[in-house]
Amino acid sequence: MPASRAGAVAPIAIALSLAGCGWQGANSLPLPGTEGHGPQAFTIQANIPDVDNIERNSRVRVGDVTVGNVTKIEREGWHALVTMSLNGDVDLPANVTAAIGQTSLLGSKHIELTPPRNVPPEGRLRQGDVIPLSSGSSYPTTEQTLAAVSLILNGGGIGQIQDITAALSTAFAGREDDLRSLITQLDEFTRYVDDQTDDIISASDSLNNLVGQVADQKPVVDRALKTIPEALEVLSEQRQKFADALVALGRFSALAADTVNQTKENLVKELKQLSPTLKALADAGPSMTRSLSYYATYPWPNETLENWVRGDYGNLTAVIDLTLSRLDAAMFTGTRWEGDLTELEMQWGRTIGQFPSPYTAANPLVIPYRMDQGR
Repeated sequence: MPASRAGAVAPIAIALSLAGCGWQGANSLPLPGTEGHGPQAFTIQANIPDVDNIERNSRVRVGDVTVGNVTKIEREGWHALVTMSLNGDVDLPANVTAAIGQTSLLGSKHIELTPPRNVPPEGRLRQGDVIPLSSGSSYPTTEQTLAAVSLILNGGGIGQIQDITAALSTAFAGREDDLRSLITQLDEFTRYVDDQTDDIISASDSLNNLVGQVADQKPVVDRALKTIPEALEVLSEQRQKFADALVALGRFSALAADTVNQTKENLVKELKQLSPTLKALADAGPSMTRSLSYYATYPWPNETLENWVRGDYGNLTAVIDLTLSRLDAAMFTGTRWEGDLTELEMQWGRTIGQFPSPYTAANPLVIPYRMDQGR
């Protein structure tokens, strides 16, 4: 191939290779002589809220020593994810912090890696570690510093500080104890509110649930709101009747009180007269309870059962009357069939005028006995 043709192909090949690698200028290429490319170099990442003017190949420093460089900057949500390459001899804890630093007021910016200050160091920073967003920050920039100074010097309120101080001194003159008491009470109130944080959150959740339930019952609430005015209107129309009822109730109460006052002495006397009766009833309590045992076990009272049952058996003699008149008296007295069996037996010539019932109107215990009785 001629030399002129080879010279034309070389720039084209270089341009294609750069385009394939995402060419973004000379700063997108690793610069020679930078840190973080030696033996055992390793790569880490850091989440930083704002990288400001940090670019690729920016320095990574520990203290005042450059130990690496920035190789990549990406957007991660609403913050930046910075990839850094560090020298192999960098010895930092795993919970290191990363911040955007500046060498001087108008100097270049860099990534500053610092061991944690408020917590003890943990582990060691290694290949692939990611510094969380909570450990990333940035120092105030020159622009922010100048803007703050400008705000103070140009109407920032410095001129009014003396007036404010004088007004506060006048307001609190002679009230120092009250001010101290107010601050103390405010501190206690704040502490109590802080202790009740969980209860406040729980109350808010309960209120939220209640509001949700009310929202779910919106048709019912609407109907109730439409009905309540009508009900109030009805109550308003019946107002005079309610007033009359209350007046009548007051009169009745006065009459009842007067009646009680007039009958109080008689009521007390009656209660006193009732006292002996109640006392006698209380004294008869044991006898009454023992008599109930007799009625519950008639005709064999529990207290006398052992007097006539000796051993494992007892003798019993019974006379059972199964005549029609006796069955009539035992089962049908007071019913619609009362006297039917008696009439039947009278037709057979038995119990003539001797059956003790309202139907026969005679007592068999006092009338003379007939020889043909039962025939």
